[in-house]
Amino acid sequence: MLLQMDASTHRWFGDKKSCLIAIIDDATSEIHAEFFEAETTLGCLKVLRDTIAKNGIFKTLYVDKAGIYGGPKRCNFSQVKRACEELGIEIIFANSAQGKGRIERSFDTFQDRLIPELRLKRIKKLSSANSYLQEQFIPNYWQPKVEVLARNTNSEYAPVPKKVDLGSIFIVKEYRKIRPDHTFSYGNQFFLIESPLRHSIAKQKIEIRIIDDNGFTAYFADRQLRVPEVNEPSEPSLLDLDIQKKLDVLALAEKLGNVSEASRVTGISRDTIYRHRRLFEKGGIQALKRQITADHHHKNRTAQDTTAIVIEFSLENPHLGQVEVANQLRKHSGIDLSASGVRNIWLRENMQTMALRLHKKQSLPSDTTY
Repeated sequence: MLLQMDASTHRWFGDKKSCLIAIIDDATSEIHAEFFEAETTLGCLKVLRDTIAKNGIFKTLYVDKAGIYGGPKRCNFSQVKRACEELGIEIIFANSAQGKGRIERSFDTFQDRLIPELRLKRIKKLSSANSYLQEQFIPNYWQPKVEVLARNTNSEYAPVPKKVDLGSIFIVKEYRKIRPDHTFSYGNQFFLIESPLRHSIAKQKIEIRIIDDNGFTAYFADRQLRVPEVNEPSEPSLLDLDIQKKLDVLALAEKLGNVSEASRVTGISRDTIYRHRRLFEKGGIQALKRQITADHHHKNRTAQDTTAIVIEFSLENPHLGQVEVANQLRKHSGIDLSASGVRNIWLRENMQTMALRLHKKQSLPSDTTY
């Protein structure tokens, strides 16, 4: 009815520390344990899954208040707690280490008996240690020496329903919002939903299932989707598209022999077409690129003359904060710039603190002007 679970990080074998994650039956001391490189969510989920696959679904899991089990640090949420809730397993948090003494004492036994045996067998690899633990130590020592028979022989383990897939429960699940173009971001990358869908699922949440460190699978309504990675247009490619668009307009005007007609067809003003034609005749494609860059570069940035005034005033008055600088410039210079605008200029110039402004002022030549 109740199982206790915990992990112990120790120098179990070899020269490096590893983590032993174990789960023990409170009634019989039947145990399942496995070595991992560290106490991870995937490791805890694997131990739980293997136990349930072997014995069935138990009723209660007794653990400490570590965040990995959904303790206070995780605001009562964790992947382990989510997986247990899907199977109807209740989690109880112990208020002290003594409360879960059975699993704590089992680690003492493992350290007293298992470590010497691993050393005598000269086992230094994780896979070899797990093989010895599960195939030799637990069957030959733990089961005959430590396990006991329960007074009530009727098992409280419930069989796993046939419709329940443990592989889809004991994994890490995350959720991402689907964008209007049926893409979503995960791990600083963008992915496109390629599977055929009868209806749009934009603005819905897609389920990301992580089984191991090798990748993930994406599901919606418990249906696996094909989600290849896509690359969003970069700035150079967008620039090339703008250049090609302007070249196409110029070619159309040349073909029609009439700028007004080309303007009517494309919706681009005649003045714009004439300006692009003059630039192209004067400097070719490079002139068009320079013009586009000039039109779009830092379109939300403060004008250069205003920036120079802000920098000069800030260096002359390094003790003033961004709000006071904005107020003084508005009052005496007629510059209508918000405090956040002043802050943005400071960040670009690396002068966001008084110490940085003083340092910048002292490092500048005396005849420097902005």
